[in-house]
Amino acid sequence: MKVADTTMKLNKNVTSSRRRSNELRQKYNVKSMPVRKDDEVQVLRGHYKGQQIGKIVQCYRKKFCVYIERIQREKANGATVYVGIHPSKISIVKLKMDKDRKKILNRRSQGRTAATDGDKGKYTEQQMAK
Repeated sequence: MKVADTTMKLNKNVTSSRRRSNELRQKYNVKSMPVRKDDEVQVLRGHYKGQQIGKIVQCYRKKFCVYIERIQREKANGATVYVGIHPSKISIVKLKMDKDRKKILNRRSQGRTAATDGDKGKYTEQQMAK
């Protein structure tokens, strides 16, 4: 087993981080975020691909699946249950914002802008003069 595969399996947040829609990517300047309950997502792959946008009802990180509001099936006894979908098959359309998430977005977007400017990790002439 490769080292990268082991890291991905051990860190559930890395595995459950999902790409975001182009509008959100431009708005927040962040490519991906871990999925959370009450985020609105769209399924991109598999049997349920292309259905409406739905809210995440539950994130089950141990099983690497999320349960989405409008994606259900009927069991043999007539009960309806949510269908588990792997986070790699979804795209985040709308984030549920709270203070922690705003803080994360600000931190990550600042790092991204610094990386695109080419100044990340480099001293300026003013800093060297001190």
